[in-house]
Amino acid sequence: MKNFENFTDYDRKENLHFESKAIHGALGNDPITGAVSFPIYQTGTFRHKELYKTTGYAYSRLQNPTREELERTMAILEEGLEGFAMSSGQAANMSLFTWLNPGDHVLLTDDIYGGTYRIGNDIFGKYGCTFSYVDMCDIENVRANLTEHTRMVFIETPTNPMMKVADIAAIAELAHSVGALVVVDNTFLTPYFQKPLTLGADVVVHSGTKYICGHNDVIAGLVVVKSQEMADHMRLQLKSHGNGLAPFDSWLLLRGLKTLQIRMDRHNSNAMKVANWLRTQPKVQDVYYVGFEDHPQYELTRRQTTGFGGMISFHVDSFETVQKILRDVDMIMFAESLGGTETLITYPRTQTHESLTEETRQKLGITDTFLRLSVGLEHPDDIIADLDQAMNG
Repeated sequence: MKNFENFTDYDRKENLHFESKAIHGALGNDPITGAVSFPIYQTGTFRHKELYKTTGYAYSRLQNPTREELERTMAILEEGLEGFAMSSGQAANMSLFTWLNPGDHVLLTDDIYGGTYRIGNDIFGKYGCTFSYVDMCDIENVRANLTEHTRMVFIETPTNPMMKVADIAAIAELAHSVGALVVVDNTFLTPYFQKPLTLGADVVVHSGTKYICGHNDVIAGLVVVKSQEMADHMRLQLKSHGNGLAPFDSWLLLRGLKTLQIRMDRHNSNAMKVANWLRTQPKVQDVYYVGFEDHPQYELTRRQTTGFGGMISFHVDSFETVQKILRDVDMIMFAESLGGTETLITYPRTQTHESLTEETRQKLGITDTFLRLSVGLEHPDDIIADLDQAMNG
């Protein structure tokens, strides 16, 4: 029987396919009992054998076996060095931004998630850091906005909510030339469809609340890093901030990962059908979906990803149509968040991107006629039928 001292001796199962790695995880089963479902170590503290001799665990704020299994599994799936599981996506980003020092400059995607925008402008801006938001679809915009003080380039691709795609490899090469860390928010595509670390990024971050969990029942954040220096930094943040993910929530994410590949394939196929239907509707003016062959970055998407995901945004003809859709959807739910089994529709102007200025929202296209749809796992005909009756009934 293995003891806790051997708990870190796990096989990365390098020869397995992604699906098998996601199901079997790092250790895959409990090394003490052989339990196939990795246990929930619901404990705050751990007993030591004697002075200077421990199991390797002391206090769950510092480390917990269930959380570590999730962290190691995410590191395997993202092909990174180490992973860290935190209490929310915002907690993960807050910890990442503590890498910065006063006077450092950060370059971010222009239509970035409002919570990330708020962390930059409203919190770290007070500590002397500066932030620039640019359209990263054009590599020249990135080049023109890099400075000698740029220490981080934070990329969303596809972006939330305009579905723009950035060239991770090209941006990483530019950023590294000035000594900047490259962070990619991989929430929309997950490591099943996109692996930023293999394309040159230094750090990957997820709102684990979304597709990694997949069932709208956990709030979580995940970070995977490529260097030992960044791993040491993140470990210090987790230890000091006390923002590690709880054991039960960690277990729920482990369970979610076991079906990630099946769910993402279904999200992908459902979204393609729904997006194509939306394009046929007289009240819909523009549909934003990275899977369209006429999407401006379609060829880039095909080059750096293996799927398109389940996210769609669209403009309708009037604010009255927005109100009708949000009021009349039945199976589809008007709710924040994304990436779960249920189809959710969101109004970004007052929900996900309320922190942006009105001028910025208008410039990006996040207007009062703009909606975002997280396509779930229901039958696609039922999703379409519900949108039809809400929009046109």
